[in-house]
Amino acid sequence: MHLVDQIKQKAQKNLQTVVLPESYDERMLYAAEKIVAEGLAKLVILGDPAKIQAEAAAKGINLAGVELLNPADSPKLDQYIADFVELRKSKGMTAEEAKKLLTADDNLYYAGMMVRNGDAGGEVAGATGTTGNVLKAAFQTVGPAAGIKTVSSFFLMINKTPSFGENGIILFADCAVNPNPDAQALAEIAVATAGNCKAFLDVEARVGMLSFSTKGSAAHADVDKVTKAAEIAKTIKPDIQIDGELQADAALLPKVGEKKAPGSPVAGKANVLIFPDLDAGNIAYKLVERVAGAEAVGPIIQGLAKPVNDLSRGCSVDDIVNVVAITAVQAGA
Repeated sequence: MHLVDQIKQKAQKNLQTVVLPESYDERMLYAAEKIVAEGLAKLVILGDPAKIQAEAAAKGINLAGVELLNPADSPKLDQYIADFVELRKSKGMTAEEAKKLLTADDNLYYAGMMVRNGDAGGEVAGATGTTGNVLKAAFQTVGPAAGIKTVSSFFLMINKTPSFGENGIILFADCAVNPNPDAQALAEIAVATAGNCKAFLDVEARVGMLSFSTKGSAAHADVDKVTKAAEIAKTIKPDIQIDGELQADAALLPKVGEKKAPGSPVAGKANVLIFPDLDAGNIAYKLVERVAGAEAVGPIIQGLAKPVNDLSRGCSVDDIVNVVAITAVQAGA
């Protein structure tokens, strides 16, 4: 079974509520119909219900079973305003500013407060809004996960060679968000990705911290950053299976791993690869996708207290459906 189908099955078995703030994009309405039909999530779409229904009717879209909510008329708006002011009081947030953000046309801040307060398990946006705006609103409302300050991303890389990773599936991080993470950030990326390995693949993560060096074969500050990150990750999550620094072949190939890093719990069998910077991660996933013919599912956002995922503005309806399923699985993990 394809990984996306497995993810959908997981979502169906543990139904979560996902909020879609971008009701003004017709792709969201078409996707909502499919999501409900497939039983992937309970949905809340933000915006003017009358306008949304009129748009759906004009296009023959059935939104039965979808909750439509106008933030400006919400009975929870005053509570959200008070909560948001409290959250951002160190930044000088006023009730007037909070109300303006929570009733803004993009609905991103209201959606974030829904997730923060448990009125939705997760959020999917970005069909219209920029990545920067989606993540800024999420960071200010949902906030980072416990012990984590770094919002990052990962890809599920589905390879044609089943001996790699977990039956051919490897998590790559971070390939989309952080240009040059320091050791602390790199450790947090590793811990977050390990958690998502368990959530999506139902196996314990074996995390390889990648470098151009394996176990001191080269000396450089960039190598030191990776080894320090591995140490920090163990303090954040003591039971994590992690090792580094490792070259990619040492992380993935058993014979190379045994030779270069004997006794390593990870070398030769990593199912999570953490790249030292965005250059390496972004280049690697695109090369593996284009040259090796792997399928890349993502980027999937991680490091927030609750899931918020960002779409490409060029996304298809099926892309939205799949990301909602992914978000639902994260919410139920």
